[in-house]
Amino acid sequence: MRFILSLTALLILLCSSLSIASDYQLGPGDKIHIVVYGEADLTTDVKIDKSGFISFPFLDDIQAIGLSTKELEHLIKKGLLGDYLIDPQVSVSIAMYRPFFIHGQVKRPGGYPYQDDLTLDKAIAIAGGLSNRASSSDWKITRLVNGVKVTLLGNVATEIQPDDIIKIEQSFF
Repeated sequence: MRFILSLTALLILLCSSLSIASDYQLGPGDKIHIVVYGEADLTTDVKIDKSGFISFPFLDDIQAIGLSTKELEHLIKKGLLGDYLIDPQVSVSIAMYRPFFIHGQVKRPGGYPYQDDLTLDKAIAIAGGLSNRASSSDWKITRLVNGVKVTLLGNVATEIQPDDIIKIEQSFF
């Protein structure tokens, strides 16, 4: 019975992490890979700029900011359907996520490409680790939530998102 409960809990965690990944919203700085199967001329890599629009052959510019990859696939498929292709099979994937930024008391402050399942301790490791004067707990993350900048206190397990700005404060002791 305990095994079944553990397996059920594991499946719930796995499904929830998959839904989080599919909920990722595209933003400026993301580079996406678009494939229309069987149509090599329609395969392209596009970086989303500040305007949020991407250009795609045969279609008007598409507003990509705030869309998931699945939503963008649907828009492209709908645009190509009928006038250009009978049954277009479209795939959109993220070739490179927009960066996160880390500064303060780390060895190599700067912007770094986001990675799936990035936590604050991993972000610190990417930045070369904490400096000698770094606080072991005063870590702040500035994040845009529903159009509003919020500052969160972080710990080693805090999940990092693209565009997050992490500040590692100085220790006073």
